[in-house]
Amino acid sequence: MKVTINSVHFKASSDLEEFINQKVEKVCSKYGEVIGAEVNLKLDNTDTPENKITDIRLMLKGDDLYASKQCKSFEEATDQAVDALKKQLEKYKGKFTK
Repeated sequence: MKVTINSVHFKASSDLEEFINQKVEKVCSKYGEVIGAEVNLKLDNTDTPENKITDIRLMLKGDDLYASKQCKSFEEATDQAVDALKKQLEKYKGKFTK
């Protein structure tokens, strides 16, 4: 499975990219339906400290799942987005096991 990381208007550190890869691959390894993932990192132009946005799209056979979170750090936003995707994957998997 391939994880593509895009950072908009800045260069993501290799530590951040490694962290994101580990989180996304961990959740995807539990679900064989996932064929790829795309992660977009953005900085919001606001004065608040919670200006870091992580968008994650998981590509499945036939469908895509999407989560976007905004937090103080990209790591925190990634954690929250991955948690949201876990819930979506559980619902998605539940549809086909009934």
